[in-house]
Amino acid sequence: MLPIEKILLPIEFPTASTSVIHEAAILARRFGSEIVILHVLTGSDKTIDESDQPLGPEFDAIPIRRMVRRGEPAWAALQVAEEEKADLIMMEPHSTTFERFLLGSTTARVLRGSGCPVWTGAYLEQLSAAAFDVRNVLCAVDLGPRSEVALSWAVPLAAEFGARLTLAHVTSRVEFWGPGGLYINEEWKKALYDDATERIHRLQQSAGIHADVFIGSGDVPKVLAEAVGKTHADLLVTACNPYGGHLRTTHGFGIICSVPVPVMSVMKVRATIRT
Repeated sequence: MLPIEKILLPIEFPTASTSVIHEAAILARRFGSEIVILHVLTGSDKTIDESDQPLGPEFDAIPIRRMVRRGEPAWAALQVAEEEKADLIMMEPHSTTFERFLLGSTTARVLRGSGCPVWTGAYLEQLSAAAFDVRNVLCAVDLGPRSEVALSWAVPLAAEFGARLTLAHVTSRVEFWGPGGLYINEEWKKALYDDATERIHRLQQSAGIHADVFIGSGDVPKVLAEAVGKTHADLLVTACNPYGGHLRTTHGFGIICSVPVPVMSVMKVRATIRT
């Protein structure tokens, strides 16, 4: 089982997303986790009354602790995550905390150092909170060193929920402009597809797993959004880092904004792949 013993849930009252709160309850119940709810006071905030509001019956029997900090939201979340040795940070994508997480390379260094993954609720919410479940997990693999990082969380997550696992890989573009418009180089497309298929086969053999495969080409966020739709994925696991100012190279923030499901961004291996 994945070591998700403690979940840090930064919440901005009274506008907190019910979806990510519901998702936190599902994970906590599944893994027997404690949830640390963090409310950060900023600027002239003087009251914490909203932080005591009830969370609903789905949190019955789940260990809950509430914390209040004052300061900059992202740094407060990072500090509490370090102090509490959190195994997972869950946040809504439209919060101040999430926006501040995108600033500067220091945040990325802290997250990589702690190894704490960040679960971001769906940026484009299409399902009601009550409809969320983990039945299909999509794992983005670049077929480089980060593939093992993503698999180390996606494989045991899928196993724990009894979910179908699909590995998704995005090759480089196969289109080119020519007289009259856009063309697809079919020979190049087949070569890229065959190479990716073989490498994914070797990756699965090495990891001791058997998963479905989705291979596309072109814009990474767009193709992964397509993969989410075709595989009916409830969760995307990726080793792309959306934090720290490297968005153009990692595609992380673009992925979070493009797919209609929660995204789990992982920083380093934290669990055995073989199940």
